[in-house]
Amino acid sequence: MIKVKSIYQLIVYSIVFIIILISFFTFVIITNAFNEFQEKINIIEQNNLSKQKDLIKEDITTAIKMIEYIHNKYRGIKSESEIQKDVLHALDTIRKDQDINDYTFIYKFDGTSIYYPAPKNRIGENLYEFTDPNGIKVIKELIDVSKKKNGGYVKYLWYKPEKGRNTKKISYSLAYKPWGWTVGKGVYLDTVEKVVKQTQEEYDQKIANYVLQIISLTILLILYSIFIYKNATILIANEVREIGKYFKESENEDKPINQHKILFTEFRTIVNYANDAMSSIKYKTHLLEDLNKNLEDKVQEKTQELTNILAAQKEFLKKAVHEINTPLSIIQTNIDLYKMKNSDNAHIRNIESGSKIINTIYEDLSYMIKKDRVVYTKTALNISDYLKSRIEFFNDIAISNNLFFVTNIESDIFIHFNETELQRVIDNNISNAIKYSFKESPIFIKLLTIENEVEFQIKTNSKTIKDSTKIFANQFYRENKAKGGFGLGLKIVKEICDDNLVIIDLQSEDDETKFTYRFKKYENTTA
Repeated sequence: MIKVKSIYQLIVYSIVFIIILISFFTFVIITNAFNEFQEKINIIEQNNLSKQKDLIKEDITTAIKMIEYIHNKYRGIKSESEIQKDVLHALDTIRKDQDINDYTFIYKFDGTSIYYPAPKNRIGENLYEFTDPNGIKVIKELIDVSKKKNGGYVKYLWYKPEKGRNTKKISYSLAYKPWGWTVGKGVYLDTVEKVVKQTQEEYDQKIANYVLQIISLTILLILYSIFIYKNATILIANEVREIGKYFKESENEDKPINQHKILFTEFRTIVNYANDAMSSIKYKTHLLEDLNKNLEDKVQEKTQELTNILAAQKEFLKKAVHEINTPLSIIQTNIDLYKMKNSDNAHIRNIESGSKIINTIYEDLSYMIKKDRVVYTKTALNISDYLKSRIEFFNDIAISNNLFFVTNIESDIFIHFNETELQRVIDNNISNAIKYSFKESPIFIKLLTIENEVEFQIKTNSKTIKDSTKIFANQFYRENKAKGGFGLGLKIVKEICDDNLVIIDLQSEDDETKFTYRFKKYENTTA
């Protein structure tokens, strides 16, 4: 839909629309007239052609009857060759000598010319293989079609003496089988084209008259539209100027607009609304000014409070992460010392699993705090060995949760990656697999190369993920809030993968969830 920004544009668009409408109807009228012309041309051409075909067929049918009559009459009285000469003489006698285009021709079935009055020097010549410019073997096709019960027509190009060039022609031929003759007659089709051209000239004149009438009407409508446009715009401009003057003066004076200066009823209605609106606006402006003063102070105060709270939270998180590291290291060290002196038992395993879970959370929080201040340099990493070490790290946690790992890890696969970031990707995926897998189910971990890519995949038997976009995009999002964790892990994984052009594919259906990560393979293993 066209957006009109002013009344002047509306009037201009109206004029343009009228011109387009008239042009459309002009096109329709001319198109209809042209289609009507084409239909009539086709009818005239078909009728004329049909008439010509009937005439030459009638002439050849009469000629065949005459040949048959003479043949039967003199059979046994004269020889066949004498009767044939009498027939040819009779045909020559009845031909119209003044019209070189009106003649009958006769060929033997082998293509030899027997009777061809224009020119006569072709008599006795074999034209069976004669071919016109379009590739039609004219005499052969005339002979072939003449052998049918009712004969037939052939269209081709033939030399016309009057024009001195080849012209379209149609001939009818019928065989007189007792003598092996093909008798035919043709008519040039340029006579049809002459009639068509004459009719076309008449219709061209008719279309020209249509166009002239429509153009005249269009000019009158455009002139009338311009007249309306000029007068309407002057009046409207005065009205708008008066209303605009009021709005400008109302900034300094509290005085309503004088309705008696407005000519159009529609604009008077606008003036009433404008007077009411300006009064209401001025009243509300005073109220808003008072409110704004109070709001600005409150907003500034609350903003400062929030800034202080966020800064305090950041500082707390930083110190908390730092303080967790020391006791966590002590716990893990003492567990290792205890396991060296005592046999393994379920209680120690559970304590160790808990400390490792806390360690994973600590590593996530530490990464979040440092990621914007630390540059994580990439090196060539043997992801096969690294993945095996992380599986060994999480093995006690899996056993404590009645789970077990099923691995398929291809050896000596290298990628160009930062070790800290790779640990976050692997640890978060294994940790989530342990957290959400059904009891006593396997966790399938696969690492292999596919062409120039390294595919790392973790598959679990767990509840179907309902919204796969939120778990990567939303920080602190968890679909199952009954499980532990902060919901930070996969958000961190997504950021690391996006920064390192790692492709993530998540499939979750029928209580089976599969996370797939595709890394670029590092070929320079020597380095």
